[in-house]
Amino acid sequence: MVWRSQVEAEAVTLDDAIAHHGLRRAGAPPSRATGVVLLIHGRGASAESMLPLAEVVAMPDLCYLAPQAEGYTWYPQSFMAPTAANEPHLTRALDLVATIITDILAAGTAPEKLAIVGFSQGACLASETVLRNPRPYGFVGVLSGGAIGPPGTPRDYAGTLAGASIFLGCSDHDPHIPLARVKETTQVFTRMGAAVTERIYPGASHGINDDEVAHLRSGLGRLAAARP
Repeated sequence: MVWRSQVEAEAVTLDDAIAHHGLRRAGAPPSRATGVVLLIHGRGASAESMLPLAEVVAMPDLCYLAPQAEGYTWYPQSFMAPTAANEPHLTRALDLVATIITDILAAGTAPEKLAIVGFSQGACLASETVLRNPRPYGFVGVLSGGAIGPPGTPRDYAGTLAGASIFLGCSDHDPHIPLARVKETTQVFTRMGAAVTERIYPGASHGINDDEVAHLRSGLGRLAAARP
């Protein structure tokens, strides 16, 4: 990437990646963080709106980073809409998150010390990015979301998620996320080798509940346990 050529005489750092992508940050500074958590916001929200999760999970040794969608929306239509209806925004969003992940890893963070957590539209973007860029991620949190595309979308992703730990949580009657898509996403993650936990909450609202927070703490504990 062009920005790396500007620091080619030195090792690329996480601070470089944060500055280049304009990521919002909370938690531990990169120099002493035991792991990195990439937080992806939902439709109409902001990067800053995801950062309070750092205080909620109460793991101060982790570095929490959040990108901002242009216009506060990653793509314009439902994640279940025909793919063309969300272009070119969807491809741009997927490419951006994938590039951020690549740059975090290039800066020295091991895949098992990287977590990706998204809510709503951000959870859909996280799901699809992870499926298209499989690695042994330390933790993936899909909060009210699922893989992107209309019904019948082929799910023949290449690669393996062996070693990755993934949590999916959603209401059984979420107005934005069909239960069948959550189930399908769980099946695809499992087929690709991930260790998957799925929790469906009867009658719950479209939000993040206490049980999901508990699963986040458990999953992120793998990153906080020791320095990379």
